[in-house]
Amino acid sequence: MTATLLDREEYIEQAYLFRVYRERLDANMPAQEILATIGEEVLTTTKLPWAIEFLKGEILLKGRVGDGMAHIPHYFTPFQTFVISKAEEDKSRFDLRIALQILEREAEYRAGAATEAGSFIYQFECIARNRLGYDQGMTAMAGDPIYDDGWTNWIMKVRLRLGATDFADLIYYRSGHYVDQRRRRTGDDAYQPSYPVFFGVQEGRIARANRGKDPLFMFAALQRQLGFPSVPRPAPPSDKPIIHPALEERLKRMEKQIKFLDSEAKNKFDLSEFYVKPPDFSDMDDVTGDL
Repeated sequence: MTATLLDREEYIEQAYLFRVYRERLDANMPAQEILATIGEEVLTTTKLPWAIEFLKGEILLKGRVGDGMAHIPHYFTPFQTFVISKAEEDKSRFDLRIALQILEREAEYRAGAATEAGSFIYQFECIARNRLGYDQGMTAMAGDPIYDDGWTNWIMKVRLRLGATDFADLIYYRSGHYVDQRRRRTGDDAYQPSYPVFFGVQEGRIARANRGKDPLFMFAALQRQLGFPSVPRPAPPSDKPIIHPALEERLKRMEKQIKFLDSEAKNKFDLSEFYVKPPDFSDMDDVTGDL
């Protein structure tokens, strides 16, 4: 069974699920307890309580939310499952909190006026920024129900052309702006490309302006100009000390005491380090002699 587009209220509740899950992880709550409490909070008029109940069983059985999401593909999209699964890998550097924030922001976008172009740019940037792997990532994108067959086929083709073709060109040649430019150059106002056009004039203009540049610049411009959702990023490291200075000083004293006890137990306790060096009065003899 494949994923289908959900009602607006489903995406609103999904966004709530991902946000609260992340917040309660920060509070060190266990995943089973988080899902149990959220399941009682979300709207029962949606299918989400049923999905959460299923995830609770899977996390008790296998310990991973992604495995449960993969078993209900008609509710969670392949991209959602892919993002969570990558964060739950044993040696992954991809933070689960960032993964949840990515899905939260995507669900919020789906609850509004989401477009195929906006979803594609957002999902692709998520994969690129977090280095999740283009092959599996774009295959998961192609299974998203927001894309029709034309989009799906194009995404799978783009997956094979990455690195060989500038990403901005891939957007530009599938945009309304390229069609307008072609009509202007050839003088053929009736020109229609033999392939589907997925991006509008504005997206094409921005892509053309960013040809040969870092794709992240194009993503940022699309977010500024067209309101595409921005991809969450890890918070910068804090300048504050990890341990409170008073606690750090106490730990140092405890470490020193343990070291002394260990030396005494091994009969290697050396008191010489506690000896006070006597003052040097050699210069005072010369002074008293002058008097």
